[in-house]
Amino acid sequence: MTDAADLLPDDLASAHAMILAERAARREAEALAARAQAVNSHSDALIARLRLEIEKLKRDIHGSRSERKTRLLEQMELQLEEMEADAGEDELAAELAARSSTVRAFERKRPSRKPFPEHLPRERVVIAAPANCPCCGSAKLAKLGEDITETLEVIPRQWKVIQTVREKFSCRECEKITQPPAPFHVTPRGFAGPNPLAMILFEKFGQHQPLNRQSERYAREGIDLSLSTLADQVGACAAALKPLHGLIEAHVLAAERLHGDDTTVPILAKGKTDTGRIWTYVRDDRPFGGQSPPAALYYASRDRRQEHPERHLKCFTGILQVDAYGGYNPLFKVDRDPVPLTQALCWAHSRRKFFALADIASNAKRGKNAAAISPVALEAVKRIDALFDIDRDINGLFASERLQRRQRDSRPLVDELEAWLRSERTKLSRSSPVTEPIDYMLKRWDGFTAFLSDGRVCLTNNAAERALRGFALGRKSWLFAGSDRGADRAAFMATLIMTAKLNDIDPQAWLAELLAHIASGPSARTGSSSSSGMAAACAWCPNVSRMASSTGPECRTVRCA
Repeated sequence: MTDAADLLPDDLASAHAMILAERAARREAEALAARAQAVNSHSDALIARLRLEIEKLKRDIHGSRSERKTRLLEQMELQLEEMEADAGEDELAAELAARSSTVRAFERKRPSRKPFPEHLPRERVVIAAPANCPCCGSAKLAKLGEDITETLEVIPRQWKVIQTVREKFSCRECEKITQPPAPFHVTPRGFAGPNPLAMILFEKFGQHQPLNRQSERYAREGIDLSLSTLADQVGACAAALKPLHGLIEAHVLAAERLHGDDTTVPILAKGKTDTGRIWTYVRDDRPFGGQSPPAALYYASRDRRQEHPERHLKCFTGILQVDAYGGYNPLFKVDRDPVPLTQALCWAHSRRKFFALADIASNAKRGKNAAAISPVALEAVKRIDALFDIDRDINGLFASERLQRRQRDSRPLVDELEAWLRSERTKLSRSSPVTEPIDYMLKRWDGFTAFLSDGRVCLTNNAAERALRGFALGRKSWLFAGSDRGADRAAFMATLIMTAKLNDIDPQAWLAELLAHIASGPSARTGSSSSSGMAAACAWCPNVSRMASSTGPECRTVRCA
């Protein structure tokens, strides 16, 4: 028997009404889910904050100053930092979802904010009042008063508060009161301008300074910004900048060739840390004369399973320059959908293995413990260096020119190297240390020689290794990521910061300009971040004029890529 609720209407009007009702119900459900997520995130952050305060009180009462207790408090502060950022991000998402439904928006309960210190200079920015009443057009306006909105701003380590004055006027004809709208901030109910927000983001994700250390430094400068406040702003800024990350992601995955690599990043787990991974994919067409702007894309994961690069690159078709990690192998299979990727291996990796056995200077420092220098490894290094010398001369030329030079100069050297390696391999015992680097190359010879058939291929994967250098240095400072979402947020912000660096743009100044344009754009008033993010995303494109202009970025082409 068919339920009456499952019967579809016969007329078009009823069908349209049913569709509209379903859409409205779906928006209501999405808004309720977003609000519930925001409530849960807020509750988790509140619990973590109270636990941290309890542990600090216990330490003060009992006087325990052990290294273990200090480390525990630092871990709890980092967890709280990530939870506060999650709560700020979820609150904004719930507010945006509530605007298209009847669900009441969720607003977190925050401690009352302290007034800005009196010693900070005030700069009055008066919004021009209308000359005529917008209601009846009369010019008889009388000032009633003014409202002042204070925004914390920083100018190279000089703090100040900007007072935005909004004068009120009443019309003597119709008695209507008129006043300019309040200034919009990057974050909901925000109090910080784009420059301090950009500084906080760049210090945390670009300079690897945790928020608790930033809070301490700001306190020494006379500004009381708690860890909770800073984390809240970080989460909200990450939500506001999401459209820009999507555009960079699309640009990177549309490349003809990518450099890929990963590095370890500890992620906090229950009672321990897991060895997670930060993956990077770098688009840089400059070595073969490409005109597209370079960019770097990052992802985070809790493990190194092969499903991660498969998911990251499911839409990519082209050349992938990587190391010999087996997790990339499914990407090169002939039955891959849509097409298999072209594998290009890194000669710097192979050279490194030989160089370790032929490093005369390092062995000399070991004294009696020095290992014997392998003449085979030394000869291999010399032969590989000859290939690098050729590639340095052709760097920056068009792909066709590079390929022509490689066919003429590099191919004979590669053929000789292969024959020499195979010959030497037959003379070596299985226990010889130089056997491993020789087998490493010969078993993957097609991947190493891909550069001889395509001028776009680079000889090394150093572009990806350089992109990961910040994480390798930074993890000594921040020790570990506080959660999976914290690792994802770090990868998200690293995408923006490294992309700016690759384009020779100051990341902090660029982030400040982006946040200023997102906050002042018309989409900030409607709650839609896609169009403002789209406009801001063009900042790193070479077809866009400098964002320092007073009118903002203007594209010099009819259509951006």
